[in-house]
Amino acid sequence: MKITYTIGVDYGTDSVRALVVNTQTGENVGTAVHYYKRWKQGLYCNPSISQFRQHPLDYLEGLESAVKEALENLSAEIKQNIVGISIDTTGSTPVAVDENGTPLAMLPEFAENPNGMFILWKDHTANAEAEEINRLARSWSVDFTKYVGGIYSSEWYWAKILRTLRVDKSIREKAFSWVEHCDWISAVLTGDTNPLTMKRSRCAAGHKAMWHEEFEGLPSDAFFTKLDPLLAGLRERLFRNTYTSDESMGKISAEWATKLGLSQNVTIGVGAFDCHMGAVGAAIEPYDFVRVMGTSTCDMLIAPNRGDGPLEIGHLLIKGICGQVDGSIIPNMLGMEAGQSAYGDYYAWFQSVITEPVRELLGEKAAEELSQKLIPYLSEKASLLPILENDPVATDWINGRRTPDANHELKAAFMGLNLGTDAIKIFKMIVEATAFGSKAIVDRFISEGVPIKQVIAIGGVAKKSPFVMQTLSDVLNMPIKVASSDQACALGAAMNASVAAGVFNNLQDAQKAMGSGFDAHYEPRAVFTEIYQELYKKYQSLGKFTEGEL
Repeated sequence: MKITYTIGVDYGTDSVRALVVNTQTGENVGTAVHYYKRWKQGLYCNPSISQFRQHPLDYLEGLESAVKEALENLSAEIKQNIVGISIDTTGSTPVAVDENGTPLAMLPEFAENPNGMFILWKDHTANAEAEEINRLARSWSVDFTKYVGGIYSSEWYWAKILRTLRVDKSIREKAFSWVEHCDWISAVLTGDTNPLTMKRSRCAAGHKAMWHEEFEGLPSDAFFTKLDPLLAGLRERLFRNTYTSDESMGKISAEWATKLGLSQNVTIGVGAFDCHMGAVGAAIEPYDFVRVMGTSTCDMLIAPNRGDGPLEIGHLLIKGICGQVDGSIIPNMLGMEAGQSAYGDYYAWFQSVITEPVRELLGEKAAEELSQKLIPYLSEKASLLPILENDPVATDWINGRRTPDANHELKAAFMGLNLGTDAIKIFKMIVEATAFGSKAIVDRFISEGVPIKQVIAIGGVAKKSPFVMQTLSDVLNMPIKVASSDQACALGAAMNASVAAGVFNNLQDAQKAMGSGFDAHYEPRAVFTEIYQELYKKYQSLGKFTEGEL
């Protein structure tokens, strides 16, 4: 039997990685990571106003660099037998494009304009626009937000588009259409970025753009025109149909085949968001709760959406989550998403609070050495602290709240500090806060009628921090399995590519052949679970107070 290979390309917040996978065994035969040059320099971003933009050149340079390096030491035979490439990205990360599908920042006159760049998922400059969408949706004859949890977020497609059109006349006059990162970069590989014919991701459109078959695609032009006349007519320059990620976007272009040293027979799959493909890579099954734990978290569930079985939930509208979309994770399954706007970012923020004065006072070398050692040190020491009912607590809203019930105006709060509260105790509070935020999400799914069979964790935090994972298990009072692959998102993309290229008939077969299994298990410790129930009540009280009074 001919051995074939696929490439999964995973675009994260800070970097892009490529993974070359044997489709028969799941073996990783080549991998590489490229860190975005401009992003690393902090260009085009202003954290004080939650503005986070990424230049398309970072994405293009990263794609070529990561794939070529991943292929560098592979034999000519392996390269010739690569049959598919699929891409996952952060999202919602849209960009304004011209009639050719070229991001405006790729044009000379917009090369340094952040509004012509990709608006990263964690950009919250459109908070006001998101609230306007919510107010109009609640008064409209059809609630276009009902399949995205009933609350539209500033992290999503339409809020970002409206904000950009309002604040930048030059973009408004030049923008022909808008494209998600996962759609654009996949189309680039095919050589055809026409925004009117480009295959758009079901995952991106359903979870972030209010696309649904009930609406005959996107919400009506009348809705958008009422929201703001600046949006009038834009719907017709976007898309009607969407595609699941097991489908083909097309064949690789001659240009990119030459750049990467690949055959022109390589199939490019339809793209999706990183967390959704990560769930595929983690071998998600119905009612698994898959936590993709990185700078933020995304929580994935799937459920059969056809038939009359006792656990079918397709008739439910789950409140306060990031959407329920047919086929967004696995075709013919209802895909559900939730998550937290900051997870690893919260830990990184606290690390920066400590290390930046060191950088200023003692220099770069001392600060970098401290940065490398700090979180492992804090984790080790915090794991030795007692867990008591009168412990101080914090909320996890350092970058707003994604779910349950999106509200990106919220800020984090700490309660119960005293002169004995040191850095280790504050770090413990932060870890517990992120676990409490996770519990709020789990509780929402369960209260809305969605059962949870087991918890699976993937991502950098899950692999690197036993303290964080044990705390999460204790707070959730649930066992947690950690996927063996440290690149589950890229692996999921490679699985999708194998189906798009015809190696497997469906994703379930690809998962069985290419899955990595699990290499760590955490069990809740009964001695702490009851205490954490009491601390969780304090977290809820603090959250209600800060949200209601501050």
